Amino acid sequence: MMMLRSRAARMLASCMLGLAGVGLAGALLESDAADVYLEATRPDFQKIPIGVLGFQDGTVPAHPGQDAAAVLAADLRRSQVFAVAETGRLGVGLPATGEPDKSKLTQAVGAGIKVLVWGVIGVREPDYLLDRFVYDDGSEEIGAAKRYVGSRPLLRQMTHRLADELVARYTGEPGIAQTRIVYVSEHKGAKELFVMEYDGHGARQLTADGFLNITPQWSPDRKYLVFTSYQSRTRQTIEMLDLATGKRSSLVSLAGLNITPALSPDGTKLAFATSQDGNSELYTMDMQSKALTRLTVHSAGDLSPAWAPTGQELAFTSDRGGRPQIYLMSADGSNVRRLTFDGDYNAAPAWSPRGNWIAYVCRNEQRQYKICLISPDGQKRQQLTSGAGVDDSPSWSPDGRHLVFSSTGGGKTHLYMINSDGKEQEQLTSASGRDSMPAWSPVEIARVGPAAEKR
Repeated sequence: MMMLRSRAARMLASCMLGLAGVGLAGALLESDAADVYLEATRPDFQKIPIGVLGFQDGTVPAHPGQDAAAVLAADLRRSQVFAVAETGRLGVGLPATGEPDKSKLTQAVGAGIKVLVWGVIGVREPDYLLDRFVYDDGSEEIGAAKRYVGSRPLLRQMTHRLADELVARYTGEPGIAQTRIVYVSEHKGAKELFVMEYDGHGARQLTADGFLNITPQWSPDRKYLVFTSYQSRTRQTIEMLDLATGKRSSLVSLAGLNITPALSPDGTKLAFATSQDGNSELYTMDMQSKALTRLTVHSAGDLSPAWAPTGQELAFTSDRGGRPQIYLMSADGSNVRRLTFDGDYNAAPAWSPRGNWIAYVCRNEQRQYKICLISPDGQKRQQLTSGAGVDDSPSWSPDGRHLVFSSTGGGKTHLYMINSDGKEQEQLTSASGRDSMPAWSPVEIARVGPAAEKR
């Protein structure tokens, strides 16, 4: 038993190698994506030139307009839908009050800036008001104004919401600026769960056990987290955390290891690994009835299940071939087949929201741990990250255009964001602790935070 538990522990440790690099493997060739997504990701897709004129804030003593404009411009750039243009060279500016000069707007559109956006920040005690205005070459009219209302600390979220609505307006898809990332941060020997905005701001601690809480994953509705909690050095349980109330409940407390939980896309099943049978095997639990279904029966260690977006298949890590590799199987445990064959170490799979890629940790010919991508049919594979350090724990953004991962590339383990084509890597965390095991939230379903009012 101890030997088998040790094997499972090694497999777990292999999937938690905490670790950055800039992938230069070239643009991805999407094959099965939705039409709109194809438009935004195909190699010849032309980003929409957009100009951010800024925010009038003359009635607000704190003058938050400059910061809000910087947040909006960064959100639009990260969306990969827009190319944020410099409007100053065209003489287009935002006056302290009133509307910008329409002739200048027309001139900017004629020069190729297809969309111009600006806003007005005001106060309606105790809240902030944010009115946004859009001018594009389709309407050629100043209008489409919308008002966002929220408490003063929520101004940043109101700006994220504005960015997401611009993405939806021009692509029909939700943006990711309102998403969040949960992760593990190590402080004073303990590993605790934290959550932050998708761009690394606003980190907030969620657990304070003083021991180990790891491998967090989101529920599809963003209301809960599931994670592995170490009650002692030899016993782990899978727990659920209600993000609204902070209430925790135990989901799986079988004998031995209970690790790497993952909720199905519809939230009805929890996949996880347990060593209750003496070896690490994969199970699913019905979230309503709590009934267990064993998926794998093998003498090797199986763990790290990752659901396909259809909920019909799972990817997982197994050393049944002698070394950790990625395998696929149907959601009932049938049709098991090996997916990765390159290299002697491939682990920690994460299925993309579009279903066309699986990200994982690979060990390359230089013995470096990097983030790789492979298509579910195994026909396309590429290394996404490069450079110094160990890269680990990939997690997809809900739009499938970015990944977050941990890396030791900067010396200490921190979190980084990278485009799915390996470009524009960005460091998200830089605090004194070691940050790892990120999980990107789904897009917002229920309205939280600032409200929006049509004007």
